[in-house]
Amino acid sequence: MTRIFAIIFALLLPVSAFASTELTWFGHSAFKVKTPEGKVLLIDPWIDNPANKEGKKDLENIGKVDLILITHGHFDHVGNAVEIAKKTGAKLVSTFDLGTSLVRYAGYPKNQAGYDTLGNFGGVITVLGGEVKIAFVPAVHSSSVMSSDGKDIHMGGNPGGFLVMVKHGPTIYHTGDTDVFSDMSLIPGFHKVDIMLACIGDHFTMGPDRAAMAVKLVKPEWVIPMHYGTFPILTGTPKDFAADLKARHAKAKLRVMKVDETISF
Repeated sequence: MTRIFAIIFALLLPVSAFASTELTWFGHSAFKVKTPEGKVLLIDPWIDNPANKEGKKDLENIGKVDLILITHGHFDHVGNAVEIAKKTGAKLVSTFDLGTSLVRYAGYPKNQAGYDTLGNFGGVITVLGGEVKIAFVPAVHSSSVMSSDGKDIHMGGNPGGFLVMVKHGPTIYHTGDTDVFSDMSLIPGFHKVDIMLACIGDHFTMGPDRAAMAVKLVKPEWVIPMHYGTFPILTGTPKDFAADLKARHAKAKLRVMKVDETISF
């Protein structure tokens, strides 16, 4: 009888209760998040970056995209966003200032960048029929937008990161490009972070040691390094990161992804 009730209960549950959230890394800071309901989010979608040998193929086969999240205006984070947006109709998630600049100067479709998906730090938006909530988190970096012809640079507002909260799935913190900053310690007070996508490359962002300190502040269950090795100048490595996590007694589990790899949570 208990087994029968268990089967009936399982049949009454939504499909999303059994499905997992998929995370794909395209190299650099570019990720795809596929929710249990099949919605697709791209974060900093420089798909054809130098670290991704299958970049052109991945871009051609990008398929359905519902939202494009961009942390700041630098070319290696805007990446292929405009091309993908025109192809898929994906709405832009960014700060209001960045969104305005991307529409005006980079060619992002205006009707796909509205108040429903643009926000600012401290704000939370609910999107995709309530399946996803996204909080705007500050970052310590800079932000500028290159014009579509590549000739001019325009202000892109303040840089940031995102806290992506998936219903029936994990909460993912994408740091964007940043240094460690003390207010990172406030993040777990609002929502537990399951997966932290942390830049470790050094030179333009925090390196492995400072990233390890950031992990200690955020206290995620898992940490995945990003924004390293794309160019020789980005010298931080997962090996050094692992050593620094241990030295700083950061308890997060390290998961080093391969470019074009997909994992499920």
